[in-house]
Amino acid sequence: MTKNTFDIIILIGRPASGKSEIINYLRRSTDENRHNRFHIGKLDFLDDFPMLWAWFEEDHILENILGQPRLHTDSEGFFKHKYLWHLLIERFNVEVPKRMRIENYHDEHTLIIEFSRGSEHGGYTEALPHLDESILERAAIVYVSVPFEESLRKNRRRFNPERPDSILEHGLPDDKLELLYKDDDWAEFSKPNAEFVNIRGMDVPYAVFENEDDVTTDTPALLAERLEEVLSRLWKEKIK
Repeated sequence: MTKNTFDIIILIGRPASGKSEIINYLRRSTDENRHNRFHIGKLDFLDDFPMLWAWFEEDHILENILGQPRLHTDSEGFFKHKYLWHLLIERFNVEVPKRMRIENYHDEHTLIIEFSRGSEHGGYTEALPHLDESILERAAIVYVSVPFEESLRKNRRRFNPERPDSILEHGLPDDKLELLYKDDDWAEFSKPNAEFVNIRGMDVPYAVFENEDDVTTDTPALLAERLEEVLSRLWKEKIK
């Protein structure tokens, strides 16, 4: 039987753009629905937020409990070095091969790799080339598009101070969100071609999920309709 599901989807976009809500919807869907409507197999995920949050926790322990210098971030929670953004991407290159130890992994699974990058720390222009060729050759990209003002609104709305480590409920202070993510280079990065972005000499297909109207919040039918359209279009590009 011809394989009908994506191997890897790289899901990117501003914080609070709707990426996690898309994943949550897919997680709640049946295997049959994911396969038939969205070309998605059994779900697997990699997200750099848990890795980033672990660094915050480690730095807190080092400074406040052990009395040692912070390793990753300063006292205001900014990375000490720009290259740490790229280290998070390189961590994907370490984690993905672990999945490959499962025999015929991609025959059944679709791996979703999720992250955000603002121009201030290199944007997607610098981040995506850090992905290994073995990932890029299997990948398709979905960019969830919202203006900064929508990212800011939803970031405020979703933040739960009781669960700052939560994928669905974490948030950033307004000033930090503006500094790190107000400028986004996706439009410029993807401008040369309407279907593919060239990364390390490889043409990787992409599609844009327009979400300025916020179909990812409390409107599952609209989310599903738009996601089906985006992923169906992306699938056609992938199999060309």
